[in-house]
Amino acid sequence: MFKRFIINPPVFYGAIAVIGGIVPVYNIEGVPERQLKLTGEILADIFNARITRWNDAALVQVNQGTTLPDAAITPVYRADGSGTTDVFTTYLSQVSEAWKGGPGAGASVRWPIGQGGKGNEGVAALVKQVPNSIGYVEYAYAKQTRIPVAQLQNRNGKFIVPSAQTFQAAAAGADWKPASGFGISLTNQPGDEAWPITSPTFIRVHRTPEKPEQVLEVLRFFDWAFSKGDPMAVELDYVPLPDQVKDLVRATWQSEVKDKSGQPLLKKPS
Repeated sequence: MFKRFIINPPVFYGAIAVIGGIVPVYNIEGVPERQLKLTGEILADIFNARITRWNDAALVQVNQGTTLPDAAITPVYRADGSGTTDVFTTYLSQVSEAWKGGPGAGASVRWPIGQGGKGNEGVAALVKQVPNSIGYVEYAYAKQTRIPVAQLQNRNGKFIVPSAQTFQAAAAGADWKPASGFGISLTNQPGDEAWPITSPTFIRVHRTPEKPEQVLEVLRFFDWAFSKGDPMAVELDYVPLPDQVKDLVRATWQSEVKDKSGQPLLKKPS
């Protein structure tokens, strides 16, 4: 569902819909939920086969007070191409030069080590089944399957846990207006409470659609969702947009998405 950055050629117009997060999940006997601490560089080194055992010195150093086993780590990744992988590997490329120069960022990369699962559900299921494993999934899947989630050190050096509040914190300082189609990255944002692997989801429509009546219904639906859908987004463990961002999206719909005569499809409220 997630996209790292929307490509917005002139034929398309993109807009942000909701905000969510991607989280490291693990299965280590004796290490309770949210007890494991990771830095971005350690996370990259695990998936890059540079750290291969849970009692590696780098892990022990940041997990003082927690006993980690002398056991091989099994990384679990998305076997299918996905926006989730795109966002996750973009973050790894930001925090690790070794990752950036190796597997790199993309919806599908060549993983140096581990096992692949199809979809978020496949990764979550594998992590639950395989002892001493670690993977990455959308926050909603971790929460719904009750799989342990790790703390992650953010750009300000704080170890935090994922939540609606920490996703909001990552988006709080974002400057949405200059971004074409609202296409900005929310990974590795500054802020004491900012979750480092946060991402927006997007709506994309033709600027001058062949079937304007259909696109108008799409815009009306999302306009309704912005007005009435916040509780449903929260139930699905996504973060609704701030009101000022919703208003900015509506205004840009009115200026960017038009019929062939140049008239805006979504009219300004009278």
